[in-house]
Amino acid sequence: MLFVVALQGCKLAYDPPAITSPGSYLVVEGLINSGSDSTFIKLSRTVNLSSNKTTNPELGAQVVVEGDNNTQYILMDIGKGTYVAPPLSLDKTHKYRLRITTANNEKYLSAYEAVLNNPPIDTIGFTIPNSHTVQIYLNTHDPANEINYYRWDYAETWKFHSEYQSAYITNGDSIVPRTPAQDVYYCFSNDSASSILLGSSARLTKSVIYQQPIVPVLANTEKLELKYSIEVNQYALSKDAYNFWVNLKKNTEQLGSIFDAQPSTINGNIQCLSDPSKPVIGYIGVSNIQRKRVFITRDQLPNTLDYTVYPYDCKLDSISNDEAVGLLIPFGSEYIPIQQITGHGPQPIGYLATSQQCAVCTIRGTKKQPAFWK
Repeated sequence: MLFVVALQGCKLAYDPPAITSPGSYLVVEGLINSGSDSTFIKLSRTVNLSSNKTTNPELGAQVVVEGDNNTQYILMDIGKGTYVAPPLSLDKTHKYRLRITTANNEKYLSAYEAVLNNPPIDTIGFTIPNSHTVQIYLNTHDPANEINYYRWDYAETWKFHSEYQSAYITNGDSIVPRTPAQDVYYCFSNDSASSILLGSSARLTKSVIYQQPIVPVLANTEKLELKYSIEVNQYALSKDAYNFWVNLKKNTEQLGSIFDAQPSTINGNIQCLSDPSKPVIGYIGVSNIQRKRVFITRDQLPNTLDYTVYPYDCKLDSISNDEAVGLLIPFGSEYIPIQQITGHGPQPIGYLATSQQCAVCTIRGTKKQPAFWK
């Protein structure tokens, strides 16, 4: 015991200079879109791990797509470090690169990259590995056997409802029935990918990706309560770009224990011309983007799946008329009336009420239905 105590007492915090005093390095995100969609490039700067700032956009830069055929496409600054160009419809027989000039006149240039022909997503489906999970997967293939490396991200949207439906609201003096416009029972919410999803068919005789895992959805969450939708974006990668993303994934997602990969340099295809020794984080490829959306309703899933567990401990309380009005008149009051408690006369003698979290879905969602919803 004395040895353990002494060992603990010998531990001292160590903050390496590379962490406590990092350089402000440029981060370049996006790709040159060769298809019918707009090109979006996001520029930002690295921040200190101990800093309260989580985002550091690079503002006021000049961003240009250049072709090896002397073509140029200027991207427009739309704010917050995002730069955009309308659909470029690039000539696939030429190569393209990105040139960046920052507001303080630092100059950056990516390497010329060939245009990759990203094949369509064949299908998005799901499996039920156990009663707790619905696993979303993707299938794709390249008939030309030219694309062997892929990256994906996704956006989830789901319709859900609060645990209790409130039929009443206050008008400031009394409790009155809610109108359809005041209903707060059904809402929509969304989420997006938080990890790097990669796949390769390089070891296969044909470029086929079969049942590539995209995201596991827990069955007891509100995502699968009514209707769930996921849109997957697919990006074709060169071998060098794939290796960049593999390295980035190791450095950002697979660290933390003695068995994980050790941090390593993340080498992209962008160089700082003003100071070639300065690191730049990012890899700019040239490709079209393929997208596919699917919907999953609860009745498509087996009854053996876990039931929805609401994120709040919801209970009903009975309150008198006076208490109900008194609770609802102040903005931000805690209780919401659910239904009337009737007595012997025509007027209710009180209401069943619950907390706002259990009756107002807009606390964690929005009533506005997305344009793509069906």
